[in-house]
Amino acid sequence: MPAPIRLDYRAQPSLLAFASQVWRPSRGLSRDGKLPDIQARWTGQRASPRQLADYFRLSGLPAGEHLSILYPHTVSFPLLMAVLSHPAFPLPIWRVLQVRNRLTQHEPIAPDAVLDFTVRTGERRVLEKGAEMDLLVRADCGGRTVWEGVNTFYARGRFGTADAVAPASPSVAGTPANEWHMPAHGRWRYGRLSGDINPLHMNNWYARRFGYAGAFTHPQRAIGQCLGHLGAAHHAPMQLETWIKGPVFYGARVSLRSEPRPAEQLFALHVEGDARPAIVGRIAIPNGNKETLT
Repeated sequence: MPAPIRLDYRAQPSLLAFASQVWRPSRGLSRDGKLPDIQARWTGQRASPRQLADYFRLSGLPAGEHLSILYPHTVSFPLLMAVLSHPAFPLPIWRVLQVRNRLTQHEPIAPDAVLDFTVRTGERRVLEKGAEMDLLVRADCGGRTVWEGVNTFYARGRFGTADAVAPASPSVAGTPANEWHMPAHGRWRYGRLSGDINPLHMNNWYARRFGYAGAFTHPQRAIGQCLGHLGAAHHAPMQLETWIKGPVFYGARVSLRSEPRPAEQLFALHVEGDARPAIVGRIAIPNGNKETLT
């Protein structure tokens, strides 16, 4: 059995290091049904006032007494990139796409909190037309776990006999409650914040070569726009599940459907009037208090 791989960082992992690994050869998925044991830690993460101002300006989330559930998801993403781009990861980073997230905020996080992040490989599942891989994220503050996330990535291809089916997103009823144009600025600044400098988010020419109409926004930025319009930016405790089903292009006209339910709220983001949603989400309050959703 290969030895566990441990990566330790005292600052945000280098974006240049990710870029140098983009075109590395692929080892392929192993036959034992497991991902290699890779764990990355980043201790002492604390945002400067300038970084926080950039985050709020670009994410669509208002500043508040506490940070949004999406903040740890965004700032920990460089650690995910470090794992995905590591030579021991079985597939090259350019082959995988973020398709689902399940985020849980256990308690409020102050804007000046010092966070210790851990990312480790989780389960791997073979689907009929591809494979899913989970990366598990945890944020600790003062020795307590304040936030956790499961980030699911998908690779298209044939990887053997299917042993799982991807969970379907919920169907969201109702008429559009909000409409706006997705911001077209700040793609590089947001890329530096999140550690995700995938050219699909940066360059129209590159995105068109892969069959897209143009470059499209980082998923967590589009989700932040949704939470901002729903007024659901700062609840804690809280759980947020999202299904990333299609690109949200810079400058595109988008509409947001919202469906309140007991103790949860569903939402769906549609691009340029497309009947199929690009993003579907579920907001849940663990204590079942519906009033905290409003």
